[in-house]
Amino acid sequence: MTGVFLAIFSWTAQPSDGSPEEVGLQIATDARERQKGFGNFTANLSMTLRSKSGKEIERAIRLKVIEIENDGDRTLFVFDHPRDIKGTAFLIHAHKNEPDQQWLYLPALKRVKGISSSKQSGSFMGSEFSYEDMGAVEVEKFTHRFLRDEPCGDFECVVLERVPNSRDSGYSRQLVWMDREELRTMQIHFYDRRDEHLKTMAVENYEKHLDRFWRASRVTMTNHLTGKSTVLNWQDYQFGTDLDESDFTRTALKRVR
Repeated sequence: MTGVFLAIFSWTAQPSDGSPEEVGLQIATDARERQKGFGNFTANLSMTLRSKSGKEIERAIRLKVIEIENDGDRTLFVFDHPRDIKGTAFLIHAHKNEPDQQWLYLPALKRVKGISSSKQSGSFMGSEFSYEDMGAVEVEKFTHRFLRDEPCGDFECVVLERVPNSRDSGYSRQLVWMDREELRTMQIHFYDRRDEHLKTMAVENYEKHLDRFWRASRVTMTNHLTGKSTVLNWQDYQFGTDLDESDFTRTALKRVR
């Protein structure tokens, strides 16, 4: 949101500096480097599920994220509303070179359910985001290729193609638009295993935190096959909280309040 989710230096490479694959990898790596060093943060989310006819269902979620040195982030989602899913929690241990580990806690059953990598292409809690979409985007999990520069809204963007390395991915490829100055993700097109344009994710309303970290306040995922969409509105970002790794374990899922 993932993921999804900073500018320390500027990206200065041009397509002539290497092959499209080399430049694409450099851009993706630079974008990741700019996101490092946040430590941990919390936020509140509202999730709006919108049907093709416009009917809406609202959900309230708390988010916790902690940075893990030399590995992917750990992320915890806790649902507070509506009542029928209150207390449901979703934990992700993202990894750079192996499949993410994911667990879902179902309070009605008092049971923690593992989400295998082969099942992560399924819908996350009935939304247009998949379980796969909710994990951290690690550079090593894709091959990257620079395609072009082009305007996107008020920005000049670089456009990359990234192809998942995992055979379990629900996607054949993704096209990613990033603004050239800050390398913030503006839009992603997701293509299914038949290489059809399945979904589009639009990322809006970025704000800078701690004079360093850019975070969006609105993310919309639209499914072009079903006409459904899901909107995540992010607020109340808090950095440098008292979280530690013990808050992100399978055992801790059962203690979530």
